[in-house]
Amino acid sequence: MNKDKQISSVAIKQVSLLAIILVLTGLICFNLALFIPSVLGAITIYVVCRRYNFYLQEEKKWKPWLSSLVLMLASLIILILPIYFIGDLLIAKLGNAQAYMAKFNVFLEKIHTYIYSKTGFDILSKENMDKLKSSVGQFSTKALSSTFNTLTVIMSMYFILYFMLNQPRLFERILASSAPLKRSNVSLIGEKMRKLIMANAIGIPVVALGQGLVGLVGYFIFGAPSPVLLFALTAAASMIPVVGAAIVYIPVCVFMIAEGDTGHGLGLAAYCLVVVGLTDNLLRFTLLKKLEDIHPLNTVFGIIMGMNLFGFMGLIFGPILISLTLLLIQVYRNEFSDEDTPELMLPDNKDDAESKTDLIV
Repeated sequence: MNKDKQISSVAIKQVSLLAIILVLTGLICFNLALFIPSVLGAITIYVVCRRYNFYLQEEKKWKPWLSSLVLMLASLIILILPIYFIGDLLIAKLGNAQAYMAKFNVFLEKIHTYIYSKTGFDILSKENMDKLKSSVGQFSTKALSSTFNTLTVIMSMYFILYFMLNQPRLFERILASSAPLKRSNVSLIGEKMRKLIMANAIGIPVVALGQGLVGLVGYFIFGAPSPVLLFALTAAASMIPVVGAAIVYIPVCVFMIAEGDTGHGLGLAAYCLVVVGLTDNLLRFTLLKKLEDIHPLNTVFGIIMGMNLFGFMGLIFGPILISLTLLLIQVYRNEFSDEDTPELMLPDNKDDAESKTDLIV
């Protein structure tokens, strides 16, 4: 056999070692899948608290355990409890099933009957109505059963987070030395992940809470039914790109009009379209743009994937994983490619030839 065509022993060793690493990593992830959301949550809060942790430990000379406990308590009060409160409120209201499901069925039937009488358009057939009612019932039951899992995730997350915050330099040194990449690419991943996590962990919840509170004011002013429940639904729905909070307040306005409360229904519709919509745009184009400009498609597919993988917490982790995947593709090109990325489209003229295409992460 020609020696030039033989696979080198070094390549065989590398492939074998990589195969062993992948198998062991797969076994670890499979058997500890329950703790994956806890690890992601701990990393997220670590990134948010990192700057303050170094300040307290290295400049103020606080004891590591004291700094860790203070930051853990602060993150619990500022980040976790508001999100958990909204989720728990939804579970308490919707997971209780019978009374609220009966009200939901009346609510849905009233909207359907009103739209059909005014337009003649059967927006929901009987079959689709039954499917929607069944889906809502299954979701509420599943949400109720996940309460204990959420508490377990939070407890294990803070257990992991304590050791990260207690020795931050050691933790970061282990991560940096374990990555088989150039130092520049490790720095690129670290900086980009910091921005992504800040945008998702801080930006998205702030936008959600802001829209929920503004919507709550409108619900009280115009006499909407169950305003506190609608506040939680509006805050949760605002995390969904494109449709956002409109998926909550539009049906509510139609229901109020169908009930004969036309003035308040139209008033609430105008309030939500103008004030809640303005709040959404203001927060997204100031806070989120300042933190990190995340492409809407990343958010859409990230939320879908994250909800399937991690439940309610996937609203934050899903977009991060999508963006991280695209970032690793860019890092792979930087690490191993000797050529620039080819243009995605041929230019039609000289001016177009000067334009560049960037990878959106």
